Amino acid sequence: MFLQLLFLLFLLFLLALLCFLVSLLLECLVFPLQILLHLFFLLFLPLFPFHPHFPPPLLRFLLRSLLLPLQ
Repeated sequence: MFLQLLFLLFLLFLLALLCFLVSLLLECLVFPLQILLHLFFLLFLPLFPFHPHFPPPLLRFLLRSLLLPLQ
């Protein structure tokens, strides 16, 4: 009986470890995609002149940082 309980606890530990590894893998896959998606929206979505954030914040920052030394 004790060995069966120990085996059951070991199986639960393996299941928890598997769940942790799967969640870690999903996070490693999703996080770079999330960063790329945010960069895409920051760069390309506000390129339309009717967009309220025209020009895009990142592009505006880059232009400002390039033009400030020229003044």
